[in-house]
Amino acid sequence: MGRKVAFIAALFGALALVGPAQARVEVQWWHAMSGVLGDRLNELVEKFNTSQDKYTVVAVAKGNYDEVTNGVIAAYRAKRPPEMVQIAERGYMTMLLSGAIVPVQDLVEQKGYKIDFSDFIKPVASFWSYKGRMSAMPFNSSTPIFWYNKDHFQKAGFDNPADTWQELEKQLYAIKSKGISECGTVLPGDFYWSLLENYSAINNQPYGTLANGFDGLGTEFVYNKTKVVSQVARLKKWLDDGVMQIAGQGFSPEQLFTSGRCSTFVNSTASHGNIERNATINWSATFLPHESDIDPPLNSTIGGGAIWVMKGHTPERYDAVAAFLDFVAQPETQMWWHGATGYVPATTRAYALARERGYYKDHPTREIAVLQLSRGTPNENSRGFRFGNFVQTMLAQRQEVEAVFAGQKQPQQAMDDAVKRGNEILRQFEKLNAGKTPETERP
Repeated sequence: MGRKVAFIAALFGALALVGPAQARVEVQWWHAMSGVLGDRLNELVEKFNTSQDKYTVVAVAKGNYDEVTNGVIAAYRAKRPPEMVQIAERGYMTMLLSGAIVPVQDLVEQKGYKIDFSDFIKPVASFWSYKGRMSAMPFNSSTPIFWYNKDHFQKAGFDNPADTWQELEKQLYAIKSKGISECGTVLPGDFYWSLLENYSAINNQPYGTLANGFDGLGTEFVYNKTKVVSQVARLKKWLDDGVMQIAGQGFSPEQLFTSGRCSTFVNSTASHGNIERNATINWSATFLPHESDIDPPLNSTIGGGAIWVMKGHTPERYDAVAAFLDFVAQPETQMWWHGATGYVPATTRAYALARERGYYKDHPTREIAVLQLSRGTPNENSRGFRFGNFVQTMLAQRQEVEAVFAGQKQPQQAMDDAVKRGNEILRQFEKLNAGKTPETERP
């Protein structure tokens, strides 16, 4: 009996030393992706969760970008923010000056990870950085490209779309006059991003003072004094002549292109998944056109979002966040995300890996965005746009352009009014954030 008691005591002693299995540290990531892209995001998270046994990331869809931003602001004020949140590029200044974030480069370096932030594609790195340090982790980076119906161009006697707006216009009018398609092009839903903002960057046109807002909150819009005015006039002429259409109720611009109704379409490279799945036409894509007197054209700018880290969490949860960010930055992860979604790989190593494995031989149009973003050296006109309350200023501009399309205003007057309204919004943001400095505190 004594030996039995001793054995049982020894057994329980050994079990006590082993202890219970260590529970995973769980963190939340609020995001704005739905549909197929939301499925791919969930797949990415699952890849991370199964790659190790210490941490679990829980992806939580919170609606569109604006809804995510509003939700995380409310959660932070209630002292219940998620550990990570996906915010669109237009919310950069709001997040940077919020006092609610932990800069990602500070976090991952403190946690001992060796992410090479200098390897990120130049327009991606420069946009998401403050004073050379990465504020947020680039995630779903995109840029607009020029999609076209190959059969329509060939029937009109053209091998490919022209490189310049002037020659492209001749092609679109020829396609229309020959009855090859109902319309030469369809107005993108986000025309302010693709046909005005990126137009300005590629054609080396200033959009605002102080390096488009990179150099301070005192920036003012100046696109009413640039080629943007003639670009708006060009689009109005195309609309009046029936060369361009605006998608009506029940139809998206993408549907007008993929159905063969319109011959061309400017949209994000992230449209690859939908176009590959839905198009009934022989399609391809190329670089955005540039003005004939601009040589060489500059890089386009990024859209999409990044992962911001929120303040107010424990060191253990920041361990989990840093591990996930390191996973996202890996070339294998970036290449997989690039192929699964059409978004660009954020690093040059991931891009090189895709080339080495022959990915672009079977998917040539997915390389266009990378090449367009990497073209030349970004300058103060092509690094991107850092304006406070950027969503509001964009909506004001959109309303003024739509007034031109409706025949209510001339292009110059509309752009003058858009700049005036936009600058008033910028001054409100400047006043609200006077004296604030970007967050530099480490967790």
